[in-house]
Amino acid sequence: MSLLGRDFHSSLDDGSKSLLERNSNVTAENVHPAEEASGLSRMQTLIHLLKCNIGTGLLGLPLAMKNAGLLVGPISLLGIGVLTVHCMVILLNCAHHLSQRWQKTFVNYGEAMMYSLETCPNAWLRTHSVWGRYTVSFLLITTQLGFCSVYFMFMADNLQQMVEEAHMTSNNCQPRKFLVLAPILDIRFYMLTILPFLMLLVFIQNLKLLSIFSSLANITTLGSMALIFEYIVQEIPDPSNLPLMASWKTFLLFFGTAIFTFEGVGMVLPLKNQMRDPQQFPFVLYLGMSLVITLYICLGTLGYMKFGSSTQASITLNLPNCWPYQSVKLLYSIGIFFTYALQFHVPADIILPFAVSQVSERWTLFVDLSVRIALVCLTCVSAILIPRLDLVISFVGSVSSSALALIIPPLLELITFYPEDMSCVTIAKDIMISILGLLGCVFGTYQALYELIQPISHSVANATGVYA
Repeated sequence: MSLLGRDFHSSLDDGSKSLLERNSNVTAENVHPAEEASGLSRMQTLIHLLKCNIGTGLLGLPLAMKNAGLLVGPISLLGIGVLTVHCMVILLNCAHHLSQRWQKTFVNYGEAMMYSLETCPNAWLRTHSVWGRYTVSFLLITTQLGFCSVYFMFMADNLQQMVEEAHMTSNNCQPRKFLVLAPILDIRFYMLTILPFLMLLVFIQNLKLLSIFSSLANITTLGSMALIFEYIVQEIPDPSNLPLMASWKTFLLFFGTAIFTFEGVGMVLPLKNQMRDPQQFPFVLYLGMSLVITLYICLGTLGYMKFGSSTQASITLNLPNCWPYQSVKLLYSIGIFFTYALQFHVPADIILPFAVSQVSERWTLFVDLSVRIALVCLTCVSAILIPRLDLVISFVGSVSSSALALIIPPLLELITFYPEDMSCVTIAKDIMISILGLLGCVFGTYQALYELIQPISHSVANATGVYA
């Protein structure tokens, strides 16, 4: 394990730095200061921040609003967003303080946890401080592979609808009607169809080439979002019959989905470090996250008001069966396909150095490609075993995202600043945020697992593929 700790730190420096400079769709942990005088401008940093927070979780927010209620949902999403941004600021402050204390140019998320534990009053924690770094790295790997599994389901869901409804697709964009259709092919078939193409995609290790795919993904995502908003703002039904508050059980699913959407907590330190003027990063962070939270609330609320009880796991599955809106599914799926390789870089860059170090140079390429194939297959198997997009989003959000976004940052602040006479208000605030995150993690995970083991018909309203 000590070998892993030594190796993955150095191996990520060049790769993650390049990945951040060319694209920030991934949640990279280990990005170190650029040696060149040039850096990211405020506008470039803002674009990167927006990109790393807008993914598939955004499209699941209308169903999240359904799980929370028309009134409780937007208010809760705003509250979670504010808490998440506050925890990002905590992480920035702790990293800055620790870099000065240890005379480091830059510390990443995992290093911040390790260095803070090395100076805490508890002797056992000081001795085992490196496990703080391992824990953060493990959570990043779990979160990113969870994202990749969600991407498999998202692409398969949309591909199934596009293929099996092709003969019914027309130029007349009428609202989608409720019809129970027997799928021609199981959705797992579509997942297996996508698998070999993703295997080939992750073999591309040239980040300059991937940056071309990243640009294409951004263009297709922007175009599809414009078409989605153009549709959901038209002829919104009377929302008075929608519940203002849902049951507490479905609210737990909302919590996991909401946390899942805030994917950028691991990017705040690398982005600040890469800025030309890092002192301006707080302004960029507040502006960018304000735009993100506004987008989340608008899409989630309007989407739920538009589709009501028929809201599905991804809003793209509710769009009319006509060519203009079928193109939305195609465009967004293309964007997600290329984003898969970029999200995949984080777990690969953490795991591969350790795996390659165990073999001779002769077997390096074979082990590298084998590990990449194994990780892609792992995300595919996860998607095949649990083909419920909404529940997997909630599960990944509850387990990993809540720990990275809400639980660890307040604890990090307590450990870092406690020896320096923190105020009682700050201590109480940090404890409350961590407890809230822990409760959401535990109960959200329980509810997601409970729903996952139920028969599909148990919660068909949240299932996909039953509307035509």
